[in-house]
Amino acid sequence: MRLFAVQRDFGMSGAVAPAHMCAGFLLFILAVLVLSPSLALSQSIPDDASDDRHVAIAARIAGDDSRVRLVLDFEREPDFTLRYLENPDRVVVDLPETVFAYADDSVQPRGLVSAVRYGASGEGRARMVFALASPARIDLVESTEVARGAIHRLVFDAIAIDRAAFTAQVATSDWTNPAQETAKNSVADPVSDTLTIVIDAGHGGIDGGAEGPAGSMEKHITLAFAEAFKAALEAEDGIRVAMTRTDDRFLSLSARVRLAREQKADLLVSLHADSIRIKSLRGATVYTLSDKASDAVAQSLADQENTEDGIVGARLENAPEAIAAILVDLARTETRVFSTGLAQQVLNSFEGQVKLINNPLRHAGFRVLQAPDVPSILVEMGYLSNPEDEKLLTDEAWRESTARLLAQSVQNYRKTILAGRR
Repeated sequence: MRLFAVQRDFGMSGAVAPAHMCAGFLLFILAVLVLSPSLALSQSIPDDASDDRHVAIAARIAGDDSRVRLVLDFEREPDFTLRYLENPDRVVVDLPETVFAYADDSVQPRGLVSAVRYGASGEGRARMVFALASPARIDLVESTEVARGAIHRLVFDAIAIDRAAFTAQVATSDWTNPAQETAKNSVADPVSDTLTIVIDAGHGGIDGGAEGPAGSMEKHITLAFAEAFKAALEAEDGIRVAMTRTDDRFLSLSARVRLAREQKADLLVSLHADSIRIKSLRGATVYTLSDKASDAVAQSLADQENTEDGIVGARLENAPEAIAAILVDLARTETRVFSTGLAQQVLNSFEGQVKLINNPLRHAGFRVLQAPDVPSILVEMGYLSNPEDEKLLTDEAWRESTARLLAQSVQNYRKTILAGRR
């Protein structure tokens, strides 16, 4: 199934014209071009009236069943209006007169979006219609100039919602005056100084995670540290905290990512205490997302963590190829930059206070870090396979002290972000 379905009616759809008709038609065109060169020229170069048309020069789409991102590049900023329809579920985007200059196959069906149609919708107007595989809401998440102002980029996120919410959107869609709304009216509310931090305590429920020589279980250690970290964060100004789990329950990796998005997280911090074959290896490590691991240890841990969903038979939808595609198509450059910035703040806070492994800033394809619009890090607090680390990880005083250092790194990161916004 193609995502962009463009219908063109040439009057003989599905039929092959006889050879003499094709030859006659070609001779006619040749005669017109020879006798009336000005006619051909006028068709290839727009007149002054046509200069008002917008041109969509590129489009791409990527995502999954819970979220899809659409990126549209225009020569200049267009106004637009979003509306919703049911039976079947659709999102309608009304635009000024627009030439869709990108290739029909530049995007493919993906997740929530099952098909797209586009074209003229009356004098001076154009329309894109997104068919939905399930109810969704579309938000404008970015409207920026790129390539030194030569391109205006609109970035939309389609987010899965329930049927009742979608029906409410349909009911409030205003079809009376499609030309009045502008892109500026769709921009989100001003950014708050409060950062929302989602703490992810790794493992849980039937997935106990790693086990130390003394019998300590990773799922209990991560939850205890998450609670201490939450208390430390709540003592800081301008921070709201949410947790993916607050008890001993199993959560799939995709559910953890989805919860972070639902909370509109500014940061996701995933906590772990894995085991490794190298028993002498100990100390903390901070990981960021990459489609290629920084080293063999990082790859081994990513492989170990990414099999978590297999415990309950969950389908691993994101194979390495899919991860790479999402990183290319979805992850904004600033998200990676912010993730690395947060990771460096954590290491700065830990330096001299918490033992770190050699080269403690590493990266790998951890699925729990895949939210394309949420800066995310995975903190390996230590290795349960090492007896000395196990003692520290189960020590309440060490846990509270380390949690405060981690909270301070988040606050330092927040101050850096706010300074950049101002």
